[in-house]
Amino acid sequence: MQFTTEDEALARVYQEDAGGVLAVLIGQFRDFDLAEDALQDAISEALLGWRRDGPPDNGAGWILTVARRRAIDRIRRSVTARDDANQREVLSRLEDNDDEAEADQPIPDERLRLIFTCCHPALAPEAQVALTLRTLCGLSTNEIARAYLVAEATMGQRISRAKKKISATAIPYEVPAGNELEVRLVSVLDCIYLIFNEGFSATAGDRPVRADLCLEGIRLGRILYKLMPHPEVGGLLSLMILHDSRRDARTDEDGTYIPIADHNRNLWDQNKIDEGTNLLLTCLGQSRPGPFQIQAAISAVHAEAKDAVETDWAQIAGLYGALAQMTPSPVVTLNRAVAISHAETPEAGLALADTVADELQAYQPFHAAHANLLKRCGQSNAAANAYRRAIALSTNSSEQEFLEHRLAELSTQT
Repeated sequence: MQFTTEDEALARVYQEDAGGVLAVLIGQFRDFDLAEDALQDAISEALLGWRRDGPPDNGAGWILTVARRRAIDRIRRSVTARDDANQREVLSRLEDNDDEAEADQPIPDERLRLIFTCCHPALAPEAQVALTLRTLCGLSTNEIARAYLVAEATMGQRISRAKKKISATAIPYEVPAGNELEVRLVSVLDCIYLIFNEGFSATAGDRPVRADLCLEGIRLGRILYKLMPHPEVGGLLSLMILHDSRRDARTDEDGTYIPIADHNRNLWDQNKIDEGTNLLLTCLGQSRPGPFQIQAAISAVHAEAKDAVETDWAQIAGLYGALAQMTPSPVVTLNRAVAISHAETPEAGLALADTVADELQAYQPFHAAHANLLKRCGQSNAAANAYRRAIALSTNSSEQEFLEHRLAELSTQT
């Protein structure tokens, strides 16, 4: 198919502005499905109209205006079919304000409200992620399903249930105020990090890294930080950028996972390291430290080291200690144990890791880390058992291949 300049203009508007347009439509109509359908109607009209007449100066405003009119048309047809008094009232209000979104005016940025709606704590975390990818990133249901290795029908039901719950429980389309903002912000940041982290450390499939999800998480982080320059938002964005700077070194040519100690650090992206570090310093300078800022600081310490030997593990262990005080969890303790095993002795790290063994029996990374600690302490048989447990719990074939290689290495050394 031959793509025209008008097609390229539409593609650019869709990529850059569709999330903003959809956010406005959802805010006006309080109906996710209606807003999405109206947006697709407008895109279809643009595909024909822009080829015929050329793209308008304000493409996003044009799309919003047409989408809004198509949404009203859909409501009008629905009202006619059902004779719904409440819908007639809504329709009357919308028609009275039909000129509020003129095509030559800049569109309001409603994405912050949409982020907080999609990430409301009343929704399950997996529903928050799916709805955020669907609305703010513009991914199709099939694309989201493939990303999380579930059936398209399953993902469609997940998204549909989330939309219905927002409507049924009257979840407000707003940015909360006061203390509630801090509480709700945690859900928003966790949702974005879940998206990024599934890309950075894929839990299933045949690839340990999903670049597409990494980039979507960072894109959402940039949007949120632009709209809301809170230090923890910047901390999350810094963390994702610093992690992403190492993405190309995390696998070999065959796609096999490579641990950070064995990275070719020439493959680390220095521009991303500089961006993430500078952003972190800006956030820390506001004297409002939070968990994501601390995690970003840990990633920055790794980024400063020219090789694994030069890594300042004592500083990393101290930062994990601070994180444990702020957000205590068995996983944080495990990560601190690994840091202590390098900063002090493997035995000290193993002793700390053992304190959370019962709580992390179903957590695959625990057994992988535990195996390495046991190996370094000379407990080969126990290490082999831990590797086998980690392999059994892994659902990522590349990760399994790496662990099996480590288990085989251990066998040759005994």
